[in-house]
Amino acid sequence: MTPLELALLVLAGVGAGLVGSVVGLASLVSYPVLLSVGLPPVTANVTNTVALVASGVGSAASSRPELAGQRGRLVRLAPVFAAGGLAGGVLLVTTPGEVFERVVPFLVGGASVLMLLQPRLRALVRRPAAPDDAAESWLARVGLFAVAVYGGYFGAAAGVIIPVLLGFVLDASVQRLLALKNVLLMVSNLVAAVLFLALGLVDLDAALPLAVGILVGGWVGPMVSRRLPQGVLRAVIGVAGIGLAVRLWVTAG
Repeated sequence: MTPLELALLVLAGVGAGLVGSVVGLASLVSYPVLLSVGLPPVTANVTNTVALVASGVGSAASSRPELAGQRGRLVRLAPVFAAGGLAGGVLLVTTPGEVFERVVPFLVGGASVLMLLQPRLRALVRRPAAPDDAAESWLARVGLFAVAVYGGYFGAAAGVIIPVLLGFVLDASVQRLLALKNVLLMVSNLVAAVLFLALGLVDLDAALPLAVGILVGGWVGPMVSRRLPQGVLRAVIGVAGIGLAVRLWVTAG
């Protein structure tokens, strides 16, 4: 890792933390940068997952007011995300790397489309939701488990999907749902990250500077996001993500 690459990873981490706070798709910033410094797709993915744990730490620390009174929800839903993250991580390490390389362009493309559609999806969150005990229903748990599996396998767009699903099963404001999402996604990433680290699949030279940047970006993101033109940023990242998906698809082919 050259000094220039280390600096690039730190800056990419800050950008990913900011984007994660503003529009919920940190991986669309961090994953391509890991590819650009020479990491193979699967190594870049697992390294990204480990680094993104820092995003949950930073976001949770700056979202304590929104998390107040949500301990019961976390206790009920954290095991679902832990199991899903582990399942997604196992799925990644037990399938051939070629499969991931062929699937990831569609995952990135789908995440980019969700980025562009995010305002409509967030509008769904504002619909009247059911009481907390609806989160105990098997259908809600299956849906959230599926998203957690996706988070452990790749993760881009999970930050958009989770609050939408939570909005259908919990009666809470968007801000409180986003804070809850940050912690639950951190649980999913953490379990998968432990698996990847135990198997020696992570490039720590890249993960550490990226995590430092993500921690900073996740911490300051809520403050900066209030001043950013979110619509323009969302459009730029979404279109760039679709372009990246096309490039990855051509390279995989």
